[in-house]
Amino acid sequence: MTESPARTLVKALSWQALGVITTAALAWMFTGSITAGVSLALSSALSGTAFFFLHERLWQRVRWGR
Repeated sequence: MTESPARTLVKALSWQALGVITTAALAWMFTGSITAGVSLALSSALSGTAFFFLHERLWQRVRWGR
């Protein structure tokens, strides 16, 4: 059974939301700047979401382990 692209996208977005919160908090702790922390977290989330989506879609083509 394969996932729909919409399901993959929702999974990617929910995962990245958690990642944004974690990354922003860590970056804020290290830089002392909430602006820098949020900027770093958002740029990481945008690239991470795109790569996670691509990664999941590629793995849908792999029959190994099913």
